[in-house]
Amino acid sequence: MSQTSPQAPAGAYRSTDRTVPTRSRERASYDRELVHAILDEAYVCHLGFVRDGAPVVLPTLYGRVGERLYVHGSTGSRPLRAAGQADPGLPVCLTVTHVDGLVLARSAFHHSINYRSVVVHGIAHQVTDPEEKRTALDALVDHVVPGRSGDSRPANAKELAATAVLRLDLDEVSAKVRSGGPNDEPEDLGLPHWTGVLPLRTGYGEPLPADDLDPSVAVPDYLTVL
Repeated sequence: MSQTSPQAPAGAYRSTDRTVPTRSRERASYDRELVHAILDEAYVCHLGFVRDGAPVVLPTLYGRVGERLYVHGSTGSRPLRAAGQADPGLPVCLTVTHVDGLVLARSAFHHSINYRSVVVHGIAHQVTDPEEKRTALDALVDHVVPGRSGDSRPANAKELAATAVLRLDLDEVSAKVRSGGPNDEPEDLGLPHWTGVLPLRTGYGEPLPADDLDPSVAVPDYLTVL
């Protein structure tokens, strides 16, 4: 069992021995709003678990509803089967990372990246309640494009039966952020090498209609404001 700190500031998650980094501790944050913002801006998480004594990490979509994350997959997928069979659930580690810039230093050693990341430790449980499952699936769709769940056909009984959903509570959570320029050694400051940050940005292109889309169907408003 992880050791927790006796108290956490208002609006923050408690730090534990698993959420305090061993390096660059000053970059760690347990601020709830920051954690939510990092999670809500990303599309893909990496879900880690142990299967047959070996580590497995899977990239997958996810959605957040308050203090819970939902991950979906086929009912035959390994983590979803394991979460359904395990008691009290499946121990997992879920991570999300944004790369905001490439940090180019004068020395090879001090090259880095600017990033924002979240790590979540916990026990994942398979969602069996039908209403919670529908809420989770709507959240997954709306996480990709807000408003999309109300503008698409809901899953039917056959599709729901083929889809499993994992629930992971946001309890043992930390964020880590690196920003700013390179940290060159004082003796390297006179070297004639370009140094600085190359920003990376993610943007949306123009929506491309499917080949079989009726031309009379207009691009929805929620896509034009992205």
